[in-house]
Amino acid sequence: MLHEMKIGGLAMDPSTNAPILILNSLDEEFSIPIWIGLLEAAAIASVLQNITFDRPMTHDLFKNFIAKANIHIPRIEVCDLKNNTFYAKIHCQSPEGTFIMDARPSDAIALALRVNAAIYVDDKVIDNLKVKDGQVNGEYESVDDSEQGKQWEDYLKNLSSDDFGKYKV
Repeated sequence: MLHEMKIGGLAMDPSTNAPILILNSLDEEFSIPIWIGLLEAAAIASVLQNITFDRPMTHDLFKNFIAKANIHIPRIEVCDLKNNTFYAKIHCQSPEGTFIMDARPSDAIALALRVNAAIYVDDKVIDNLKVKDGQVNGEYESVDDSEQGKQWEDYLKNLSSDDFGKYKV
């Protein structure tokens, strides 16, 4: 099953200064944080803040190319989570047929924002998260039991809703 998502905001991880993209579910009450690169965060933030550039940036260039090629992107999917790495697919429709392209979630989302495509997360991603202590209270933790995974869990536990969108990217 797919869960439709929206961008909840961008935040910065204060311990690594890495951007975090927050996806919020439309029909349920859960969020998914995805650590992304600085350039991808800037590409996402520029759309969210309606910033335009004199020359096309990479995602804008790709948007222009697919428009010229008569390709439509109805949706993207964050389709898997393996070893703390998220995977995504870009669903494309052209006059010749449909096809799917593999992508990093940050690139797929940056493109989806530019072409008004829906953003979905597959159950496979959610299945790789588990409800803490068997309670259905909206708190999730990664199945990563490594020291780094535990550090991320501690960091996420201490985030408040005021932290989201507070940092400019």
